[in-house]
Amino acid sequence: MTDALLVLNAGSSSLKFRLFGLTPDLPVIAGGKVSDIGGRPVFQAAASGEAPRALPPHIDAGKALAFVLDWLKQAAGQARLRACAHRIVHGGPDFLHATELDRAAVDDLRRFNSLAPQHQVHNLAAIEALWAQDPRLRQFGCFDTAFHAHIDPLHYQFALPKSLRDKGVRRYGFHGLSYAWIAHRLAYDHPALAKGRVVVAHLGNGASLCALKAGRSIDTTMGLTALDGLPMGTRCGALDPGAVLYMQQGLGLSLEDISDVLYNQSGLLGLSGVSNDVKTLLESPLPAAALALDYFALKTAQQIAAMTVSLGGLDGLVFTGGIGENAAPVREKILHHLAFLPPFETHIIAANEERQMALEIMTAFYQETVS
Repeated sequence: MTDALLVLNAGSSSLKFRLFGLTPDLPVIAGGKVSDIGGRPVFQAAASGEAPRALPPHIDAGKALAFVLDWLKQAAGQARLRACAHRIVHGGPDFLHATELDRAAVDDLRRFNSLAPQHQVHNLAAIEALWAQDPRLRQFGCFDTAFHAHIDPLHYQFALPKSLRDKGVRRYGFHGLSYAWIAHRLAYDHPALAKGRVVVAHLGNGASLCALKAGRSIDTTMGLTALDGLPMGTRCGALDPGAVLYMQQGLGLSLEDISDVLYNQSGLLGLSGVSNDVKTLLESPLPAAALALDYFALKTAQQIAAMTVSLGGLDGLVFTGGIGENAAPVREKILHHLAFLPPFETHIIAANEERQMALEIMTAFYQETVS
């Protein structure tokens, strides 16, 4: 019987999963996703040839998870589930590596729900749902903030009073699981470059940059929350804080309305008035669609240049994420803006946060064995 590790990435309306064999090569046993949870959910197994399957309308995340677990019992054969790893977006200042979770840890992580409202509550709900299904199963958290935990104060502090900085108002950075995977792949595939100065552009519906020096995070564009930095699919990116004050004090918007604008109505969607989907925007004849893509490329290039300052130069640029891997016209626009820089390598590396999580948990199990 094969020991197995389940990796879950739970969102507001989706549940992505992958089952790995708990051996050093981490073979993929099964995987897939449930999409449109709360609406008309559809289950899709990965690379199995199985047709998409409609699930009962308006099922909640807990029932979607129960369906996945039942499906895995049939699809995974003799695999014995030993543990589950969850992607958790915000680990704050204390969760610095993959951590086995108990009730106290989950309660502690709820402190950051308001700092990652599109993600954190759903990440934690999946943990509770799995406890309800199998209270004895070991569960681990893998944190998007952890990869940036050791950046210098020069790069993580805000120019705010000490009283606020002491309460954790600082830059944390996100997409750390993606960046850790890229650093891992660079070490194997491009070892000379991995020792140098690399900017990684994780470009998708959520987008950010990370400055890597010898494989370690030196600087990053996201901040206290996942709103800062690059413009994204529906998120605004860097914004004059005075604009937020004006929305409330001058325009009379409530805090809830402002939050909805900044997280759900801005970015590519807000600029184009068409869509947050890059493929749709590339195919659109509307000037506003072109403007949105041009803005995204310009701001990304500008912030790559800022990361280059943090690194003291640039040896390589890596594109990853849905846009970074698949939208060649966007990559070309970004590189055009950077043509003034001395020559640097450019690579496209597929994101694989699920395997990175599995590697982290495999390390945790190994440390248990040898301790």
